[in-house]
Amino acid sequence: MRIISTKYLLARAKQEKFAIPAFNIHNAETIQAVLEACHERQSPVILAGTPSTFKHIAFQDIYAICQSFAGTFDIPIALHLDHHEDIGDIRQKVFAGARSAMIDASHLAFAENIALVKRVVAFCHKYDCSVEAELGRLGGIEDDKNVSDMHAFLTDPDEAVEFASRTGIDSLAIAIGTAHGLYKQTPKIDFDRLETISNRVDVPIVLHGGSDVPDDYIIRAVGLGICKVNVGTELKIAFANAVKKYFTANPQANDPRYYMRVGMDAMKEVVYSKIRLCGSAGKLDIGSES
Repeated sequence: MRIISTKYLLARAKQEKFAIPAFNIHNAETIQAVLEACHERQSPVILAGTPSTFKHIAFQDIYAICQSFAGTFDIPIALHLDHHEDIGDIRQKVFAGARSAMIDASHLAFAENIALVKRVVAFCHKYDCSVEAELGRLGGIEDDKNVSDMHAFLTDPDEAVEFASRTGIDSLAIAIGTAHGLYKQTPKIDFDRLETISNRVDVPIVLHGGSDVPDDYIIRAVGLGICKVNVGTELKIAFANAVKKYFTANPQANDPRYYMRVGMDAMKEVVYSKIRLCGSAGKLDIGSES
């Protein structure tokens, strides 16, 4: 098994109307926890790292870990550059093996967003690297960015059609009411907007802000065309809370082989849940021949 482009995963997900779960990872333990759960459920998976993740551990090192684990768990892995904004940074990581990249220019004006995304697509497609871009803007905290409600805005369906056509992207992240992080109240998802965009845009549609969204909302969104669901915050909280609880019960503990395992097992429960909501269990053959 090997590192593959997300386009091989998302194409069949779109055709068969399920979604690929994309989990934010940060180190060897979080990668292992996600892959253990996906192997057990026979689910394809996208491992996503933000720029700050690759500052914590260099991309080359995470890539090497993923290559090794792809063989260990017999899983084709898409290692995704999540919310990257610098084309030079993306180039370096593609040269180092990345085959999936999100160029996030959603903070730019429409024409400027298109111009930057087109440059990234032109480069990445030379190396079989799929490109995701975002139109509209989610609120909340992602990496070191905090987007207030007043600066968040939903994706316009007409612009989505033009954006996908002019940029040549492989997948489109849209804003329909979700946000990064946890919610103070139940999110208001614009399912009509999602359905309209899904019916009019040919490329797979991506849902960011998948943490803390009610289960029935995720299931409905997948049914309406979402092909990739991003999850990050819930994983971190589950891991951290389990480790805190372990140390409360075992204040003298000091062996990471034990307290990390507790955190990993808690994280796996979240992964199991998202696989179920995405409908991706039993789809592990996706991409194996690509």
